[in-house]
Amino acid sequence: MESLEGVANEQDQSQLAALNFKAFLLKRSTKTNLSLYDHLTRVLIKVMDERPDNAADVFEDLSLEVKRSQLQDSQSTLRSSLEPTAALTLAQQQKGLFSQGAGDEQEEGLVETPLPNLAEQSFFFEQVGVGLGREETQRIFLALKQLVDTHPLQRCRFWGKILGAETNYIVAEVEYRDGAEEEEEEGGTEETHEDEEKEGEAREKDEEEVVEEVDPLPKSTYKPPPTVPKEPRGSGTNKFTYFVCREPGLPWVRLPDVTPAQITVARQIRKLFTGRLDAPIISYPPFPGNEANYLRAQIARISAGTQVSPLGFYQFDEEEGEEEEGGRDSFVENPNFEGIPVQEMAESLSAWVHHVQHINKQGRCVWVNLAEKTEEDFEEEAEEEEKEEQPDEPEPEVGPPLLTPLSEDAEIKNTPPWSIRLSSHLIPQYAVAYARSNLWPGAHAYACGRKFENIYIGWGLKFLGEPYTPPLPPQPQLEYPSGPEITEALDPSLEEEQALKAALEEQQAAQEENEGLEAEEEEEEEDD
Repeated sequence: MESLEGVANEQDQSQLAALNFKAFLLKRSTKTNLSLYDHLTRVLIKVMDERPDNAADVFEDLSLEVKRSQLQDSQSTLRSSLEPTAALTLAQQQKGLFSQGAGDEQEEGLVETPLPNLAEQSFFFEQVGVGLGREETQRIFLALKQLVDTHPLQRCRFWGKILGAETNYIVAEVEYRDGAEEEEEEGGTEETHEDEEKEGEAREKDEEEVVEEVDPLPKSTYKPPPTVPKEPRGSGTNKFTYFVCREPGLPWVRLPDVTPAQITVARQIRKLFTGRLDAPIISYPPFPGNEANYLRAQIARISAGTQVSPLGFYQFDEEEGEEEEGGRDSFVENPNFEGIPVQEMAESLSAWVHHVQHINKQGRCVWVNLAEKTEEDFEEEAEEEEKEEQPDEPEPEVGPPLLTPLSEDAEIKNTPPWSIRLSSHLIPQYAVAYARSNLWPGAHAYACGRKFENIYIGWGLKFLGEPYTPPLPPQPQLEYPSGPEITEALDPSLEEEQALKAALEEQQAAQEENEGLEAEEEEEEEDD
């Protein structure tokens, strides 16, 4: 009996060990999610199906094939596609910059291109510690080439880069060969504005007629100040056209013309750019436009204050006489200019001059007399104005003329407007003179012989010298002048009413007596 029990125990232990071993073989791997038991089963089935020679020698290869087939089957065809990264998207957008069209090499050799030599300018700016890096500069150079190829331009210049909270603006300053297309676009926009103004005036007249029929209301005597007209395209603040893009390779967007009202308000507010041209400008005073208009206004202000050149590089044309208002507004390049020594340009501000017109308080480069316009507009009041004494005509505002030296620029809070230096004092023979604006941080200019250039890389804000204080709202309007027609009277007492009634009766009786006497006198005169 004891021997039988021992044999039974041994069988139970062997079965338990076999079950434990099988459970170990069924344990799945954490990497491939396969168990050794299933894998060996598939390998043995493959051996039985194929019956290879020297099965023991190729067992490892068969095991690898089985494992590989299992991994391929586990991969579904509905795999999630990889989302393109920002760098990949930008690379796809900039891919067109590096594609050369057919016949580009031949055209470049035959026709003089307005494309600037940005590589040379970048080299000189690197000497003074200013630039965007060679890679970004090369991409901007290719983007400017796209702009020149798609527009009939006579002149193209890399103006600079204005930084924004979300994205930045790359700015190009251009001048068209023929402005017929732009004039047509401007004329179309003016016609639409005129139509809108006419519709608005018609609606106001209809509303006034309806109100007068019901109950006439007092009319306001307030007259809004006359609107300062914007300068025509090709002169003053709109002398050049500006294109912007957020990144090289993205489409260029042309900025609208700037108006005096936009420049006037831009001087009173301080706003960082977002990088979206259609973003609203929420400020006080209210800005008349969106971020595209604000960007154009800041570009005009920066250009008027920081575009400089060596003294003598430009000169006034002797054939053109001085204009009546605002002085001369154009110049020509001096062919006899041989350059100013670099050491002299790094020591004297008088060796640098402004070659962009100054913007006056009206928001224009050329002052306009608004009094003449008001007399023409208000034709109905012409007779009354002739009777009254005509006010004195306003004195025309004249700013600094063109080609004014930098030494005449005004300081702000004891801060000099410009800083001029050499790019290197160790090797002055090959140094470059440069000027840095302290009023518009980010504006730089270099000069070396007959070569010079300007660039702006900054946030588009002017240095104030003190914390910014928003302008106060206007004073509240005065109350309506008090008079008997609007003054509320107290209710009379009973005695006052009776006394007033008696007085009115006496007055009426006296009038009747006078009328009777007059009638008797008339009858007597007729009898006579």
